[in-house]
Amino acid sequence: MSKTAKRLIALAILIVLLLAGWIAAGPFIAIRGIQQAMDTRDVSKLERHVDYPALRANLRAQLEARIAREIGRRFGPEMAGGAASGVAGMLSNNAVDAMISPTGIAVLLQGHALVQRATGNVEPEGGVTAGPVAYDPLKNARKRFESPSRFVATVDSADGKPVGFVFERKGLRWRLSDIRLPPSN
Repeated sequence: MSKTAKRLIALAILIVLLLAGWIAAGPFIAIRGIQQAMDTRDVSKLERHVDYPALRANLRAQLEARIAREIGRRFGPEMAGGAASGVAGMLSNNAVDAMISPTGIAVLLQGHALVQRATGNVEPEGGVTAGPVAYDPLKNARKRFESPSRFVATVDSADGKPVGFVFERKGLRWRLSDIRLPPSN
């Protein structure tokens, strides 16, 4: 084998390894990007790491199923059919559209300052302290790949139930596409 052929093979192997490394690091880069966007309250930066249409669709489906189950549980099996589905769809559409939008995310990010005020982390003039306490909801997450294109970071809610943040790869880009809500009782 010639020297040139060996160099081409080595270069091809290097490119494949770099690409695999980039794909493996992608979800961690996206998580860090979300954390930085939350720290700086930068909605446009957050949009780079969140797939809003997919997130809306996934959360809407979960909420519809949860609401329909609850209606069926409270009002009996006769309500668990079409009427419950219609009500569930209407309620979940409104809730998800309000929460999962750049404006909804901006409100959530502003809530970070409210948390600091509520916990006493304020300056005497009433402003938020100059050194903000970083809020990282995925700091202690259990992280794993479900497939080469799906990564899940799972955290426990306040009541100890798992909440999964699902990142999906499209091309070389990883974005938050689903939040797996904790199971209902």
